[in-house]
Amino acid sequence: MKRLLIAVLAMVAIVVVAQGVFAQGNPRGAAKISVGGKTVSVDYGRPSLKGRSADDLLQQLKPGDFWRLGADKSTTFSTTADLQFGDVAVPNGEYSLWAAREADNSWKLVFNKQHGQWGTQHDASQDLASVPLEQTKASNPAEMVTISLAKQGAGGSIAIQWGDMKLRTSFKVK
Repeated sequence: MKRLLIAVLAMVAIVVVAQGVFAQGNPRGAAKISVGGKTVSVDYGRPSLKGRSADDLLQQLKPGDFWRLGADKSTTFSTTADLQFGDVAVPNGEYSLWAAREADNSWKLVFNKQHGQWGTQHDASQDLASVPLEQTKASNPAEMVTISLAKQGAGGSIAIQWGDMKLRTSFKVK
């Protein structure tokens, strides 16, 4: 009887671990740059449009709503440097990234102190900072969400693209 109980508990543990590993329904993406010997990186889920329009999907968000910038587990932004986005400081560390739709349909990039949570679990009380995102129309549409980092002078830029929508902001390393 004791062996049966141990076997059942072992099977339950295997199922629980497997669910956590395989629950991510979309492929993951990553971007990384080194600026001045410091590292900035992002890890995110990559949903596909599958014949849908990113504009139609994202227009469903009302002002004040948050987009997790990907799928499944929240998007994680890591930096070993203190960064400056315009007049907004983001200290080195790990954050979840979100995009917030504003009343005028513009977007802000939100750095949240929580990270690793499921991507629909945004706790606004943990928001550290937000910075405006410039929205443009991409010349080459992206079927899957794509987040890229690029070196730019004494800092870099982060760009988020889905379909023909592109959101972008720049930062400096302090």
